[in-house]
Amino acid sequence: MLITFEGIDGSGKSTQAQKLWERLQKEGRDPLLVREPGGTTLSERVRDLLLDRALHVAPFAELLLFSAARAQLVVERIRPALEHERTVICDRFYDSTTAYQGAGRQLGDLAWLHDFNRRVTGGLAPHRTYLLDLEPATALARRAKGHAEAATRDDRMEAAGIAFQQRVATAYQTLARDEPARFLPLDGNRSAEVLHAQIWDDFQRLRPRTTEPEV
Repeated sequence: MLITFEGIDGSGKSTQAQKLWERLQKEGRDPLLVREPGGTTLSERVRDLLLDRALHVAPFAELLLFSAARAQLVVERIRPALEHERTVICDRFYDSTTAYQGAGRQLGDLAWLHDFNRRVTGGLAPHRTYLLDLEPATALARRAKGHAEAATRDDRMEAAGIAFQQRVATAYQTLARDEPARFLPLDGNRSAEVLHAQIWDDFQRLRPRTTEPEV
């Protein structure tokens, strides 16, 4: 089963992906946790390029780089894990391309992007997508606090600005409305513990208990 987490930067999606992975491990399961872009040697190198603030990456080049990293991740790690009936938890997947490059970078033509995304993954689609919905201004404040505590700064995607993040957030809401059977929108203002409880309750209803391997 492929589970994906989506949301704007600072929404808490990575925290929730990690929590679900840890919960499954405690149950004695063998889940795979991956992130986008990343998860393979090639994909991590692409990630470095995409997040480097010193580089100018044209919008369409950005889309292709993200997609190349995803294609490699699917072939090298996600599909093999699914074939062994492991739960795969992915911190971002192709909905990020639709939201960030399609809406955020205003490349448009979402129908074309939908078809393109499916070609990149060879037709692989998530069984469930948890969308952490949060106002961009709130997410920006969270990121600013986190960067101050860690003495870091925004990467190239995070530094795109509030208007960019608002377009991304709106696109995510549209995606969730268009695919209600796959998306579960969650209030990103809630505590991490409350959100995890909601996700775990939903996940329990989804997963095939009899086929998931133990370790």
